Amino acid sequence: MNSEVLILYSRKGCCLCQTLEKKLSKICLDNFNPSIVLSIVDIDSNKVSLDIKMKYTNVVPVIVLDSTILLKKIELPRVSPRLKEDMLLSWIQKNLNILYETS
Repeated sequence: MNSEVLILYSRKGCCLCQTLEKKLSKICLDNFNPSIVLSIVDIDSNKVSLDIKMKYTNVVPVIVLDSTILLKKIELPRVSPRLKEDMLLSWIQKNLNILYETS
């Protein structure tokens, strides 16, 4: 089965984005159920669609689950910048559990 993709839309020079990116990079994503991989996307990149840029440019960092199981992309709630890595891990799993249980 393919892994789900957790997309972090971020921007260079954004301290909130850089902090969240650093925390997410330290988390072992293999332990999630279902397994997920992290994709970090610079919102200012030419590869990002105009729709995504317009939707997220003023609210980064944003985490979106690109789910092959649910067959859709789902924006996760805003993450508190105060969460430490262990709590961020729990927060992600809790949100995944909610999404997959309600589908």
